[in-house]
Amino acid sequence: MLPAEPKAPLLTSILTCPVCQHAQAEQMPTDACQWFYECTNCHTVLKPLAGDCCVYCSYGSVPCPPIQAQGPGSCCG
Repeated sequence: MLPAEPKAPLLTSILTCPVCQHAQAEQMPTDACQWFYECTNCHTVLKPLAGDCCVYCSYGSVPCPPIQAQGPGSCCG
């Protein structure tokens, strides 16, 4: 039996602002971490939480593509 091919990472994540709870679908970069994101509703600038590599891992509906593909610790380190 052949090993399963790796699943392609999801490239859209819904970021939810912890201040106003506004949710916005955003396209994730595949070649860099995104350390800042300005909420389109309240304009709060989001930064990753301690231990996370990017705003998608902290506030997104799915983690960033490198984390999806290779697991924790595989991004920006």
